[in-house]
Amino acid sequence: MTREDIIKNFDPNAPGVAGNIFGLPFSPENAQLIIIPVPWEVTVSYNTGTALGPDAVYKASSQVDLAMKNIPDAWKLGISMLPIQKTMLDESAILRELALAHIKALESGEKIEINNPVVARINAACENLNIYIKTVTQKYLSEGKMVALLGGDHSTPLGFIRALAGNYKSFGILQFDAHFDLRKSYEGFTYSHASIMHNALKLPAVQKLVQVGIRDYCDEELQFISKTQRVVTFFDQDIKDQLFEGNTWSHICQEIIEQLPDNIYISFDIDGLNPKLCPNTGTPVAGGLEFEQAIFLIRKIVKAGKKIIGFDVNEIAPGSDDWDANVGARLLYNLCNWMAVSQGKLKTI
Repeated sequence: MTREDIIKNFDPNAPGVAGNIFGLPFSPENAQLIIIPVPWEVTVSYNTGTALGPDAVYKASSQVDLAMKNIPDAWKLGISMLPIQKTMLDESAILRELALAHIKALESGEKIEINNPVVARINAACENLNIYIKTVTQKYLSEGKMVALLGGDHSTPLGFIRALAGNYKSFGILQFDAHFDLRKSYEGFTYSHASIMHNALKLPAVQKLVQVGIRDYCDEELQFISKTQRVVTFFDQDIKDQLFEGNTWSHICQEIIEQLPDNIYISFDIDGLNPKLCPNTGTPVAGGLEFEQAIFLIRKIVKAGKKIIGFDVNEIAPGSDDWDANVGARLLYNLCNWMAVSQGKLKTI
């Protein structure tokens, strides 16, 4: 069946297709946008559960209505998520137990030898994951498809960013987050969730890192950003101060957009949002953006002519209900379609 036939025979007002993300009728072969699920949370340092995020979002996505006010044919884009690999989830669980024992030893004051075998094993496994993600991303990019990543913890998109660095001479990263994620080898782990942006900045193609919503950090990270012009941070406190003093969110968004190059990658740690929207995320922090504030900024970025070359959504952890996954699924759907608009695959009204 051709893509045209698939669209012709699908009713977006009826219950969706069982077994597909958002109930859409597309497969990886005929979709224009591929979501790579990465159920991985080896190095998390507080709450766990983000490895279950991709499956939780997948299940919650069936309740997302497909119509979008500004994008009339959004569902016709063609979005498909690759199967969640149980072997990856199982490996994450095994390594997580080893990492937890290591972290507890550190917290108790135990001295860890430089060539610690547990740390070495975890670092090697994380690098293998990076290589795998890079390979899968390159495959679909070479087929002319758009790619997104659904974590897992925030360490998961490094391989994706490396793949993009091979396709684009330069681009910027827009990071929605409560944390800088600029620590060096946090707790001994080279690819810690707290080090993703430190590792991304090692890539010469990453021209600039623009961070929004930051409100929890250490002195090392503050010193780092004070010494580089590649990182521009819009602290949550400064954003709120401006809003409280009568500035508009639209004006603040314009200031953010002015810091972005033409090609941007969006890395969305869900803890960048107010924790009422993601209470079960790995490291929730009071404050943060409202859902519509984040979507408003994304819309303005696209309207400003910026091209979203890829994105990730991560740190979604299911709790006793579907709330976190519900919010995550809607965030994912918005990002998919606004990326498509930015690349001329969909049109707005």
